[in-house]
Amino acid sequence: MANDKIYNMAFAKVFPLLIAKAEKKGRTQDEVLTVTAWLTGYTPDAIEAALQTDLTYGDFFREAPQPNPSRAKITGVVCGVRVETVEEPLMREMRYLDKLVDELAKGKPMEKILRG
Repeated sequence: MANDKIYNMAFAKVFPLLIAKAEKKGRTQDEVLTVTAWLTGYTPDAIEAALQTDLTYGDFFREAPQPNPSRAKITGVVCGVRVETVEEPLMREMRYLDKLVDELAKGKPMEKILRG
């Protein structure tokens, strides 16, 4: 499968890149934790604990305790890909997080990011 490489990457390697992307634009690690928790159902503490393990990026999403039902409202393009049309469900979950972090980096208000 073409996506195996990203699925098998260490969560502890990928997540700091998302944080760095947001921080470069003046957002905070706590905001990235908030949108990730909203999307997946993990607590911020559980996300930080996952960073200390060998959990893969794919398993982080596969094992998400309570994916937010409102995540289907996440639409738009990230890295040239329209997130709502991604056919592979696991990759779509990853793209949702990419899109949320993009929205953070672009300065969108948190209440809009969380589809309030």
